[in-house]
This record gives sequence, structure tokens and C-alpha cells, in this order.
Amino acid sequence: MREWVGQLQTVVLTFWVGALWTTGVLVAPLIFRTLPDRVLAGALAGALFRTIAAAGLLCGTLLVAGAFVRHGRECLRKPFAWLTLVMVLLTAAGQFGIQPTLAALKGQAAPLDVMQSPLRESFANWHVVASSLYLVNCVLGLALVVVHYRADRRGDSARSRFA
Repeated sequence: MREWVGQLQTVVLTFWVGALWTTGVLVAPLIFRTLPDRVLAGALAGALFRTIAAAGLLCGTLLVAGAFVRHGRECLRKPFAWLTLVMVLLTAAGQFGIQPTLAALKGQAAPLDVMQSPLRESFANWHVVASSLYLVNCVLGLALVVVHYRADRRGDSARSRFA
């Protein structure tokens, strides 16, 4: 059972971190370069980021649950669980804190595009915060992949200090 859970963790981790990087580094910039309407591009990118956030919350929960299945409370002494929890918290902060703030600023600017309104600077500042948190999550995701890989190479025993 524990081996199967470990394999599932690898798949979930690969999906989550791959989706973070693909969306943030490839898809979103491509949308803005391709679509002539920046408002439409922003709406599409926003929908993608909301989807990735929901997937991240699910993936992070599955990864932490898997760590508990494999290692019990001992998993709380390992970087894998803590990195995952930090990523989930950053995702939740972005999804339930920053994104509603950005949406509220857009609503206050209506019918103008927020970037053509007096709220432009505030929106831009919050957007930088959101982008920074997303980038931190991407880097933490890479660290999580390395930690998981090292644990797998060591046989992922309960005595492993990495998993």
C-alpha cells in the first residue's frame, strides 16, 4: 500500500509542478502575446490560474495525506510535508486573498478597464504580489520535486530524512 501511495504521490507532484510551470511560464505569456485584446487575455489567464490554484489545493492535500499514510506523524519532521504545506498556504492566500482583491479592483473600475482607471497602480501592485507568490510556489515546487526524488533514490524508508 505504501509503495502504491508513493507512486501516486509522484504522479500528483509531477502534475502539480508541471502545471504550475506550464501555465505560468508558457501558456499565460503566450496568451498575452497572441490575443490582441488584453482584457480578454487577462480574463483567460485568470481562468487558467484559478483552475491551477484549485488543482494545487487538491494536489497539495493529496500529497500531505499520502505522506501521513506512508510515514504517520513522522512526516511532520520531513521537508516534503512542510514544503507541500507552504505551497498549499501560498496557493490559498493567492486564491482566497489576493485574487478577490484584484477582482474587487476590477469591479470598482467598471465600466473602464482597470488598467485605464485611477485604480491602475493599486491593481498593478497587487498583481506583482500575486505574480511573486506564484513564482515562489514554482520554485518551491522544484524543491519539492528534488526532495521527493532524493527520498525515492534512498528507498523511501521511514528512516529517510527527506520524504
